[in-house]
Amino acid sequence: MDKLVLDWFRENGRDLPWRRTRDPYAILVSEVMLQQTQVERVVPRYLRWLERWPSAGALAAAPLADVIREWQGLGYNRRAVSLHRAARHVAAQGWPDDLTKLPGVGAYTAAAVANFALGEPVLPVDTNVRRIQERTGAAFTPDCAQALFDLGATICLARVPRCGVCPLAEGCASRDRRYEPLRKQSRFEGSFRQRRAHALRLAAAGEQPDDAEAVAALVGDGLVELYEGTVRLPA
Repeated sequence: MDKLVLDWFRENGRDLPWRRTRDPYAILVSEVMLQQTQVERVVPRYLRWLERWPSAGALAAAPLADVIREWQGLGYNRRAVSLHRAARHVAAQGWPDDLTKLPGVGAYTAAAVANFALGEPVLPVDTNVRRIQERTGAAFTPDCAQALFDLGATICLARVPRCGVCPLAEGCASRDRRYEPLRKQSRFEGSFRQRRAHALRLAAAGEQPDDAEAVAALVGDGLVELYEGTVRLPA
């Protein structure tokens, strides 16, 4: 099925800025930003980030407070702290042979950087790739990674796949099936996540959040610190 999906990708693949580089730092930034964040939201923030910090060394030299402020609006702010720590590791010691040694880098992100930046023959398996593998029962080569990302994001959808326009439909055992959502995402409105986000926004603006529980969680994640009784972004 490799040829089918690659032929489809040549005609239908998305033009995304991180697909125009082999820089491992730029690829890492994109992969961290794309975790649980929509592509459309990531693109302008990715470009702005690389304009401000074009290398791991540049990011490593930046104050963590600036990094956290720049991340605002992308959500899951701990990713900013992990990315900053990873940049410091790279700036000080270079890229490790085992990329999972970098803070915040798991097996999938390591495989993505290895494939897209370093040309290693490993297939990064995210939710989209896994879904296509399970539905088709096919094994795909690492060359198909970007094609599978796009096929899963635009055609082989989680609940109602668009089998009528799928290049793999003819040989797919799951053709025309419909699926129930595996789980519902918890509401953000009124959640503890919202309280944390609000407290962090206040701290980033130089104001004092009064939600002690949210502040304690932010301190634990390295997103804020307490200094002489005040809450502030890390110095």
